[in-house]
Amino acid sequence: MRLTADADPQLWIPVTDSLGWKGRRHRKAAIRMLLGQVNAAVGATERPGSKFGAWAMSQAAPMLMKRADGRVLVWTWKAEPELVVAMATAQVLTPDVRIARASMPMDYDDTESFPTRLGVGEKLLVPMPPAPASPPFATYTWDTGTHLVTLTAVCSDKERFGTLIGALDDLARSLRIADDLTGGESPDVLRLDPA
Repeated sequence: MRLTADADPQLWIPVTDSLGWKGRRHRKAAIRMLLGQVNAAVGATERPGSKFGAWAMSQAAPMLMKRADGRVLVWTWKAEPELVVAMATAQVLTPDVRIARASMPMDYDDTESFPTRLGVGEKLLVPMPPAPASPPFATYTWDTGTHLVTLTAVCSDKERFGTLIGALDDLARSLRIADDLTGGESPDVLRLDPA
């Protein structure tokens, strides 16, 4: 299963297909922000060489995402790449994945219904995580029967997290499953649901 999305190019920079110089600054900023959040969560300070580590990871990230073959899509906020990183994934729903999902803490049970083209999913907003060092995040989840599609966005600024919800909702609504075309179909054909 491959994912596709129509992210607003005025708001989001795709990191997934940014090979080489294209998107390099945004890739590096996103990785630096995520590494900083991890360091803050475990109480560590920035170490010497961490900028080199972010650079090295930013060089390897496009190749790893290319190997994921559409199962992982990543975007950063265009105006400020270190503000928010959003990642969409498609994961096969194995019994282990179902058990892990059912075993999530009660803190994450406060979801609301979120209908899109993928079906009726769940939206979870955590603007103030229980641990003070944890960043605010939003998670959108859809169970397609065979796969679990998830969009997770992590923000570096608790005060501005609420201003991003509308853009995150729009990004989540644009997620789709990219079906392989069968004989006689064309990529120019728009498929409409029977309903």
